[in-house]
Amino acid sequence: MALSMVINESLVARTFGTYTLQAIGGAPDSVLVPVLGVGLIIFAYLVNVSGNRSVGVFSIVMALLKVGGITLFGVAGLWASGVSFEAAGGDAGAGGFVASVALSILAFKGFTTITNSGAEITDPHRNVGRAIILSIAICVVVYLLVAFAVGSSLPLDRIVAAKDYALAEAAQPALGQTAFYLTVALALVATASGLIASVFAVSRMLAMLTDMKLIPHSHFGMRGTIKDHTLVYTVVIASFLTVFFDLSRIASLGAFFYLVMDIIIHWGVFQHLRQDIGAHGWVLLTAIALDALVLAAFAAMKWQSDPIIVVIGIVGMALVFLFVRVFLARNPVRDADHDHH
Repeated sequence: MALSMVINESLVARTFGTYTLQAIGGAPDSVLVPVLGVGLIIFAYLVNVSGNRSVGVFSIVMALLKVGGITLFGVAGLWASGVSFEAAGGDAGAGGFVASVALSILAFKGFTTITNSGAEITDPHRNVGRAIILSIAICVVVYLLVAFAVGSSLPLDRIVAAKDYALAEAAQPALGQTAFYLTVALALVATASGLIASVFAVSRMLAMLTDMKLIPHSHFGMRGTIKDHTLVYTVVIASFLTVFFDLSRIASLGAFFYLVMDIIIHWGVFQHLRQDIGAHGWVLLTAIALDALVLAAFAAMKWQSDPIIVVIGIVGMALVFLFVRVFLARNPVRDADHDHH
């Protein structure tokens, strides 16, 4: 889970660099893209170091700005299209649709930021569940609004050509060139706030796993607590991925790792915890089947367009599993190590 979230952080950072260069007229393949992305990761580190309150206040303000801004764009796009909910045209086929779900899942994985920050939340037993439901509901409404606005205003070829700026293209008849600059501003706000929250959550989760003796830890001569160290590790790994992988490949890796992680977690709950937590077996097995279906379709699509990233994903996961197996074999976990969790 930690690795999939770090991959997502590098995706967000790389997106930030791409949008920033687009705003100033730079080339999207410029070396400045990873430089700007790493700069954002360092900024996220500084905000996290400043304390939990700073992260919370910054995240709330940025969330209100980006949700409100994207909603405004969606409404403008629908208004420009005559408030039509019919797609302007295009058919990617059933296989392409199922494969696209793999990437859309990444859009909703933000709720894991909430769960991984549970120890920092007031009354987590009540508020974590409420926060997850609320965040998913907001995402569904906003994403559907954006999808309807873009799909009803633009044909498929223009959507593909616009890519990240499809919403700006859809809103342009109503807002003009202002739409472009507002899209860039929203993207910068969204990526910055999302990265800060994700870095916070991943570093806390790694610290928890370290306390549970499930992963190795080394101070590397650094001072401070384990949380301080895991924050540094998160930033370093995310920066590495930002420099050496482009947006498409980072997104693909994130989808592979996240879907596999999701299947493993559901299977673990089904085998060992469903009686303790009152989970329904059919729900878990259905989730596993759907994840496997989406993963297979996405892997088949990527194998045709970019087989290298499929190989990298398989090798990467194999190395992670091997490393964990060797580590746990040499450092068996006792039941007492989990008592405080």
